[in-house]
Amino acid sequence: MKSPEKNTAVSGVDASAREMFPAPGGTQSMPYLPIFLNIRAQSCLVVGGGEIAARKASLLLKAGAVVTVVSPQLTGILEHMAETGRVQWRQGEFSESDLDNINLVIAATNSSPVNISVHKEATVRGIPVNVVDNPELCTFVMPAIIDRNPLLVAVSTGGASPTFSRLIRTRLEQMIPSGFGRMAALAGRFRQRVKDSLAEPADRRRFWEHVLDGPISERLMELPAEQAAGELERALAQAQSQAQNGELAQSSSRGCVYLVGAGPGNPDMLTLGALRIIGKADVVVYDRLVSLEVLEYARRDAELIFVGKEKGHHNRPQEEINDLLVELGRQGKQVVRLKGGDPLVFGRGGEEALKLISNGIQCRIIPGMTAAVGCAATTGIPLTHRGISHSCMLVTGHLKDGVLDLNWEAMAHPRQTLVIYMGLTGLDELCSKLISHGLSGSTPAACIEQGTTPAQRVIEGTLENLPQITLQAGLKPPVLTVIGEVVGLRSKINPRAQE
Repeated sequence: MKSPEKNTAVSGVDASAREMFPAPGGTQSMPYLPIFLNIRAQSCLVVGGGEIAARKASLLLKAGAVVTVVSPQLTGILEHMAETGRVQWRQGEFSESDLDNINLVIAATNSSPVNISVHKEATVRGIPVNVVDNPELCTFVMPAIIDRNPLLVAVSTGGASPTFSRLIRTRLEQMIPSGFGRMAALAGRFRQRVKDSLAEPADRRRFWEHVLDGPISERLMELPAEQAAGELERALAQAQSQAQNGELAQSSSRGCVYLVGAGPGNPDMLTLGALRIIGKADVVVYDRLVSLEVLEYARRDAELIFVGKEKGHHNRPQEEINDLLVELGRQGKQVVRLKGGDPLVFGRGGEEALKLISNGIQCRIIPGMTAAVGCAATTGIPLTHRGISHSCMLVTGHLKDGVLDLNWEAMAHPRQTLVIYMGLTGLDELCSKLISHGLSGSTPAACIEQGTTPAQRVIEGTLENLPQITLQAGLKPPVLTVIGEVVGLRSKINPRAQE
């Protein structure tokens, strides 16, 4: 007897599509349906008068609701909201009649009987109800929200762990720039115009990908609303012309080089903008001061090109680096040129930018935390301090033909802070010249090796003895030197400095 064939269809849906229609209660079922409710001008009720109730009322108000609060008494925040007319307050205990003409209710009291009563009466009436920290009594839950109006992102664990939801929200917020909200609003404003201007869906897709994820997106997020609209208007006109000539697909693949500040070494000091750009790069061109931890943020399939320079050995001359960036840009690639600190502070980023622009390559500069700021802060040395240092001067201690060519008169002022980049080799001459031009030999000074990283070392002394003690300590580049009375504050600001 032939075995019965396996059933390959369920209610007209073949087996290959079963995953799209999981059985109720199956492993793929969701505890809640994620939806966004329009409660603008709708009557909403908050039961409770404490801090949590105040937060929920504020959230409802932000969504445009008309909020009534029921509670025997209110805390300072809710009391102020009631006094200023932002919420209506009915003083007293919750009663069934409070739900009349209400579209949504939140219970935020510390009384279990009251919360149960709110849930029961709201459920009977078919009113969406949320009882704070009690998922069993909720017909909807309040997610952790990332607000980039009109872009909204909601994160929920279905009430299982609100703390975990907030943790995920924090991580997502680091990835979603505040400017995304303006971008979303701008996209909505131009949506129909783009549809009218670009007849082919493929052309519209290319245009929006270029606008929302290309170099132009960085400019649009920085500009005021009307200037951004003007920029988008010009981009649309150009796209329309290119579409008519069949050139839009080619133009949308134009390359761009981002000069990105990688900060002083510690990956935690990368800016959010730098993280975002590094993560989408096709190629990352980096120098010696960029840490491996920072490179970990690049895509796994991104090409990494090292062009670092060390004392007495240049992996590539600067002119070759400039030409490399131009060539990569011409190939239509998204290129990140990672530079230690900030690209325009002793990083020769200006030279690279001018070379790119003169060759018609799009170039964007993403600032980074300078080594001076990062290293001084992590060691506990303020760059300025009232009554001690009223200015800060950044100089390079790089030797040219074996000598230091610096403005010694401008540097030798007792009430300013000097920060010297790349000054380890010429430290002896630097200190002696400053002393000969008027700075006291007892002026506090410090050398910071591999600042901000776990390998950071600080050698503290005076102008007179700093060259000798750094030599004895065997410091190696990268080293940042800080000179000035502010160095003397280090032990007070950073108690561990003396350990």
